[in-house]
Amino acid sequence: MSIKVEPTVREIAIEQPSSIRVFERFGIDYCCGGRKPLSQACDELQISLEQVTEKLREANGINDDEDLGQWTTASLAKLIQHVVRKHHAFVQQEVPRLRTLTEKVYSRHGQAHPELKQVSELFCQAADELMAHMLKEEQVLFPYIARMEHELGIGLQLPPTFFGSIANPIQKMMSEHDLAGMLLARIREVTSNYLIPEGACPSYIGLLNGLQEFEADLHRHVHLENNIMFPRAVEMEEQNGGAGRRAGVSAGGC
Repeated sequence: MSIKVEPTVREIAIEQPSSIRVFERFGIDYCCGGRKPLSQACDELQISLEQVTEKLREANGINDDEDLGQWTTASLAKLIQHVVRKHHAFVQQEVPRLRTLTEKVYSRHGQAHPELKQVSELFCQAADELMAHMLKEEQVLFPYIARMEHELGIGLQLPPTFFGSIANPIQKMMSEHDLAGMLLARIREVTSNYLIPEGACPSYIGLLNGLQEFEADLHRHVHLENNIMFPRAVEMEEQNGGAGRRAGVSAGGC
């Protein structure tokens, strides 16, 4: 007798990219926290599974402005280029702007809204983590993935590494994704889901809108890496004999 296993939120997001807008609307984490069944995610957020399921059915087949589904078959090199040009560039552009805005809004409204101090601290921590994280990806992990794909594509062996299996740096990157996601989720909680207070000035409104957009972009950014790029890279390595040789050391060496 076969047992039907409920798909996870992550699996739904991969199979049905249009579901991402639905998950974002309901506040369902489909990237870092997407490894749980949809029913569990709904229970934890105290939202109706039936309502979410209905919205998923409605969204099915609707084209998104960013066709996330294309990246399951595109080359990893093209996916890397997309992540760097769209999502890494967005973070690099928004971090200085939002840092300045958090400080400005806190200095003017911190007395009436003391939670802004925590918002500023959380965002600065998330920003520092992300900037260092993206540098490691762009200088080490992404070039290796692109090189691996290229060399295997022309019949060469896995390129040598200093980190053993590609799963090792990937695990580290995913852990850093989790931390950044947690920090931004905490900002959402502290601001009551980016609720604009009565009488908020344009800068205050701009800050909350900017933070909300920043978190939404990070979710898509992490989805492309955690759920598509990284599993494909690990599978490519496994299908071609496991970890590449360490630099200067044979595969069987110590």
